[in-house]
Amino acid sequence: MRRQRWLARLCILLVIVAAAVQITFAGRQGIGLLITAVLAACAMIAGTYWFLARRGLLRWLALTLVVVAPIAVVLIGARLDLLWVAAVVVAALLLAIMAGRAAMGGARQSRMPERAASWPRHPFLIMNPKSGGGKVGKFGLKERAESLGADVALLEGRQIVDVADLARSAVAEGADLLGVAGGDGTQALVAGIAAEHGLPFLCISAGTRNHFAMDLGLDRDDPARCLDALTDGVEIAVDLGQIGDRTFVNNASFGAYAEVVRSPSYRDDKSGTTLSMLPDLLSKHRDRHHLTAHLVVPEAREAGTVPEPRENIDAPQALLVSNNPYDTGDVAGLGRRARLDAGTLGVIAVKVDNAAQAIGLVRRGRGTGLTLTAATEVTVTSPDANIPVGIDGETIMMATPVRCTIAPVALRVVVPRTRPGVPALRPEFSWSKLARLAGFGSIN
Repeated sequence: MRRQRWLARLCILLVIVAAAVQITFAGRQGIGLLITAVLAACAMIAGTYWFLARRGLLRWLALTLVVVAPIAVVLIGARLDLLWVAAVVVAALLLAIMAGRAAMGGARQSRMPERAASWPRHPFLIMNPKSGGGKVGKFGLKERAESLGADVALLEGRQIVDVADLARSAVAEGADLLGVAGGDGTQALVAGIAAEHGLPFLCISAGTRNHFAMDLGLDRDDPARCLDALTDGVEIAVDLGQIGDRTFVNNASFGAYAEVVRSPSYRDDKSGTTLSMLPDLLSKHRDRHHLTAHLVVPEAREAGTVPEPRENIDAPQALLVSNNPYDTGDVAGLGRRARLDAGTLGVIAVKVDNAAQAIGLVRRGRGTGLTLTAATEVTVTSPDANIPVGIDGETIMMATPVRCTIAPVALRVVVPRTRPGVPALRPEFSWSKLARLAGFGSIN
């Protein structure tokens, strides 16, 4: 704590030094340069918003503004012979940021409880050879699994296979473990069957993005290592999201989120498709389905009261309901979750009615256009009888109202004893906390 206190004081001192150098050596010209820099920063923020929210020529003009604004500040500083002052000020501020982040404390590892796993006698694995660009064949997953005593069903050919029925048939024939090498949508379907029968589940990171595998701490670069769980594994219990009669391991998306997932190009280029469709996400006139989300909060159930919605989120352009909350500021649901056993749904709602809200949206989870909260139940209503819903990357039409719940620690997941693990979380930077650490207030 003493080290953090001195780092906080150093941070504040460096900020004061930066301001003093600016005032002492730059004078009125420095103040003018400072105002220019502030205006340039505003132009960059506005340009970033226009780039995300507009199409065609205006989008590329906005990108030009983002690039030109800082260059203009540098050129003006050079003309006024103040570049050295700017360099000292920037260096002091960068050191201040480094000291401030160090004062917030180190990264915190959040590890879910684990217990010894029994050796399965009849593991049954479903593998999609096309998933992840052919990872099943590239890493020899079928051969490796069979050498460890697993029965493997390959999803080959043009015929559509109902993986849920395939998993249920395997259980009826005596399978004592179910697993999937494929995308998160397939993972969710089979995980639901495993939870239904109280069987352990094995996630093999053979998909494209492998968000579920990432949050389980598995090796996403070498899916063959996931098979080590069959002989040297530990068991962790995680939550499952429920939407209607389906299970989701990552999230269910509504509104513009669902439209992005629904796009034919999304599977092959998630980032590019999302960027291309962001103008629709941020436009207040875009939403074709008027949505309202009714939330039940965890406190209501814990207090033993009748669960009532704490709040209604009316007419969001985009709504994401996740199996446990994503990191603060991850408005796209493409980041990670520190825990999968907190027993709550994460809720991200985007509602942008003006430019100020949009700018707040890009400031890492701040602003009135963004709602980040948790709930035990979310019911989505709409005047439309059916709405598109993206469930773990696959879009289906669902009848309204659509109800999402969480099933706490419903799934037993077997993972390798030795695995990369979930990356540690760094505490969020806060000027108010920094001031308290420096001794200008009590630390809660």
